[in-house]
Parts: sequence; C-alpha cells; structure tokens
Amino acid sequence: MNKASILKKILILVLILAVPGFLYYLLTAKGKNRYKPLAVFGPKVVAKTGHKFHGKYIPDTIYHTIPDFKLTDQEGKPVTLNTLKGKIFVVNFFYANCPTVCQTINKNMSWLVGTYYKNKMVYFLTITVDPEHDTQEVLNKYLQTFKPESNRWLMCGGDTSSVYNFARNGLYVNAAKAGNDFVYSDDFVLVDQEHRIRGYYKAAVTPEVNRLNDEIKVLIAEELRKVDKPLY
Repeated sequence: MNKASILKKILILVLILAVPGFLYYLLTAKGKNRYKPLAVFGPKVVAKTGHKFHGKYIPDTIYHTIPDFKLTDQEGKPVTLNTLKGKIFVVNFFYANCPTVCQTINKNMSWLVGTYYKNKMVYFLTITVDPEHDTQEVLNKYLQTFKPESNRWLMCGGDTSSVYNFARNGLYVNAAKAGNDFVYSDDFVLVDQEHRIRGYYKAAVTPEVNRLNDEIKVLIAEELRKVDKPLY
C-alpha cells in the first residue's frame, strides 16, 4: 500500500470521528438563540413569588402591561385589547391633516405591514389624535392610499380623553391637543403578546425602522419557543 493511499484512509477516519462532534457543537453552542432578549419598558415591581434557577432563588418581576382601550377602526369595527389578544403589535399616532412627517411615518408602517403580511401573529395599530376630523370615512380613505397588503393594519379613532390617556399612561408617549395643533409621539411602540412594551423606535428614521423589523422577529422567535406552533 503506497503512502498516498495510507494518508487518504487516515483522513477519512479523522473525518468520520470529527464530524459527529462538530455537528454536536453546532447544535448546542451555535444552535442557541443568539439574539439578545428585548428589554421590558415601564414601571415594574418585585413580586412576593419567585423561582429557582441553577439552585438560586430569584424573585419574580411584575412588569407594566398596557391598559385596555376602546377604539373604532376604518371599517367601523370596535377595537379593544381583546381584539389583539395573543398578538404582537406595533402602535403609532398620527392625524390625517398633519405635515409630511405623518406620511413618512405611515409609509414606514406600510412597509412593515407588507413585510409581515403573511404572519398572523403580527398586527399594526395606527391611532388618530384628531378624531373630530378623522372620521371612519377619512381614516379608510387615508389608509387605502397606502394599498395595505393585509387587513391587520387597523387605523383607529376614539374619544380624545381616552386616546390621550392611553398614550400617556399606557404607552408612556405624548398625545395631546395644543391650541389648534397636536402634540404626539413620532415613535413606533412594540407590544408583545403579554401586552408589555418591548421597544420604542423613531418612526421616520430608516435605521430605527430596520431595528424594529429585527426586534419583531426576536419577539416572534420568543413566542415560538414557548409553544409549538407554525410561523404563518
């Protein structure tokens, strides 16, 4: 047997022995989630309950969850927190007569809607801060200018006191009328399936919108790990 043949057999043997170990490494070390868990925003309190992790007792944390709301969408249908039960959703505020920034923000929202148009886990909620002008008909006409790719983009209005209170005390963003003008947040707010706030993103800034897109995927991955269910 010549030297080349011996070397070839040794190489095959090394590969046979090494490949299973390498695959195990990929499935364990590299197969783990490499996304950093998202923060939870808002006030939180330490619960009286707890759990053990690696033998160490860790108190549970009770996080802020957004309160219920009563809105009406562009089709005249009621929208409450129960409408979005078990859903990941993105919230933003606007008014139809606002300057070009609202158009930019909602174009970015439209892009996100198109990105997740097949994914029934993800909804999008755009709320007017000027319901007196932005009636159901106005909202529907405005929404259709974006040719939304799914019916999971809900453009809503509601009583101003409720909307403003929900914005300030539920989502911790601005929404108010100041004279003849409106003060409102230009953020997208990401809410998880447990109704906790998981992120704020400048809605007119492309890198921020891209970050939101990535972090929606993180939440989807978190939820799919909890229960065995299909992505679409």
